[in-house]
Amino acid sequence: MKRYALALLVFTIPVLRTHAQADSIRAVIYRVADNIIANTNYKFVNDKAQSRYNKWEYANGVMMIGMQKVAKDLGKKEYADYVYKNYDFVFKNAPHYKELYARDPHTEFAPFFRMNALDDCGAMAAALADANEHEKNPQYREYLDRVGDYILHRQSRLDDGTLCRTFPRKMTIWADDLYMSVPFLARMGRVTRDNKYFDDAIKQVLNFTKHLYDPATGLYFHCWFSDVELNGVAHWLRCNGWLAMAQVELLNNLPANHPQRNQLIQLLTRQLVGMARYQDQGGLWHQVMDRPDSYLETSGTAMFVYAVARAVNEKWIPSTYRSIAIEGWKQLTQKVRPDGGVEDVCIGTGIADNISFYYNRPKVLNDFHVSGAILLAGTEMLRLK
Repeated sequence: MKRYALALLVFTIPVLRTHAQADSIRAVIYRVADNIIANTNYKFVNDKAQSRYNKWEYANGVMMIGMQKVAKDLGKKEYADYVYKNYDFVFKNAPHYKELYARDPHTEFAPFFRMNALDDCGAMAAALADANEHEKNPQYREYLDRVGDYILHRQSRLDDGTLCRTFPRKMTIWADDLYMSVPFLARMGRVTRDNKYFDDAIKQVLNFTKHLYDPATGLYFHCWFSDVELNGVAHWLRCNGWLAMAQVELLNNLPANHPQRNQLIQLLTRQLVGMARYQDQGGLWHQVMDRPDSYLETSGTAMFVYAVARAVNEKWIPSTYRSIAIEGWKQLTQKVRPDGGVEDVCIGTGIADNISFYYNRPKVLNDFHVSGAILLAGTEMLRLK
């Protein structure tokens, strides 16, 4: 009898520990998601949205992808309803803002109408594509088709077809733009079953890798300048996170039998192993990844935790790599305040020719670049546990 009781105790303790860990992860997810909802008010002052979560900004696209994944994975319908309400708010007010845009091209919702950069539309349209699978709104579908046409036919590209920017230096590749394009293209490929979207998404992954991957470090540079045919100075953390998440989103939507799937998994694996070498002993990553004297940053860390956990859960990479995500998540949770605000987030960042620019980018509380990534990371950590 004693031997049976001891065996039961040994079996029960790990189970209880697993349940406690899952409860802890859910608590972090809900704190972050509820903080977003609490700070969204759908009010205007002088024709400007009071809440940053109502703005047509790429970071909000990631946030709403994360909210919808939480709703689906955790059965929290109110988080999906929040996303539907956000898009309804924008589209219902679009006629008014279109009039303002006609008078002032710098009005707040200008990105919604002008569509002359990937930041204007890519991430927000990716989240909209997810929302429209539920909403079936003809206005949404019309906008999605416009974005598809813009990225495929009007966005600036190098001669080899790589998406690029014309500012601040002409024909420059920004690593960020892989996320501002590929998650949307991958969804359109899945929804429309038109391979042209998958073909372009895969081309971008391969070409960005060709131009930005640094074999000496196993990391990616933030940019590539076509005028001098050289990379920029920094292996910036969040741009490496954008690249990893973009590849994950492509694999999430790509048909299981696609002939290039294994090649894409190999590229993702190489990146995740490469970045793992620079994880700080506490679990986070540094703002400039290969410079341990730069500060530890949370948004890029959350992106990597999501990418690694998702890759392990989908069996794209060996399960032994789970420890990378576990250590990262453990430290991330220490940066989430009781009200759901997240500490040590690098603000929006351009490109520069000097490394001090990246060192000196301010880190702030609850910059919205972290919101979506931490929600996505949490949902995959629940599966991992």
